[in-house]
Amino acid sequence: MPADPVFAAAPVFTADFASPRQWVAGRSWAYPDGGPVNPGDNKLDHLVADPDYCRSGTFRATRRPDGLWDAGLLTTEGSEEGFLVRTGDLLRTRVRLPTETGAWPAIWTWRDGDQEIDVFEYHPDNPDLLEFSNHVRGGHLYHRDDAVRPGGWVDVAVEFGARRVVWTLNDTPVYTNRNGVGRDWHAHLIVNLSVCAGRYHPEPDPDVTEMSFEVASLVVHRPSP
Repeated sequence: MPADPVFAAAPVFTADFASPRQWVAGRSWAYPDGGPVNPGDNKLDHLVADPDYCRSGTFRATRRPDGLWDAGLLTTEGSEEGFLVRTGDLLRTRVRLPTETGAWPAIWTWRDGDQEIDVFEYHPDNPDLLEFSNHVRGGHLYHRDDAVRPGGWVDVAVEFGARRVVWTLNDTPVYTNRNGVGRDWHAHLIVNLSVCAGRYHPEPDPDVTEMSFEVASLVVHRPSP
């Protein structure tokens, strides 16, 4: 097996969630017609561009009178910089997981109706489980870990290799998907907090009106020549 690439000391992308040049808020072509709703994916989301829902790095959702939830989403798609993750990149992020049943936080990639790699997904009804998925060439893992818990902080890293995608949790490799993403793969980043509609995971409890998760950092490194 070839050696891992040597990553440049300086990152090629450091997330500044407050920057409108890096991120577009409240819409994504991963949702039908760009949003604001996506019931086909069993989501109660109603995307909003309000900066209070995403621009601080705390991604929020609040209950609406119509039964949907105003929810925060940021994507690099359509932004002035238009950043794309590429084959060989390494993404590192530190997140605080939500506590509320029905919360569905995720960091993932998307382009032209496909190219999805899930850096992670989480559902508090499975309190010790993170989901890692390669939708580009197939493969996923449901990973249970004592460090994963509602309200807990975790460090997740993903290497998007041509022949393998490697997920690391708290500096320990936990999943190597040997399908990879291919040599020419590239995709935009999405960070968001969805709300479950009950088909696969429970809806929020009736007395819950707000939920959140926090992204303290998100950095992408690119291999040295």
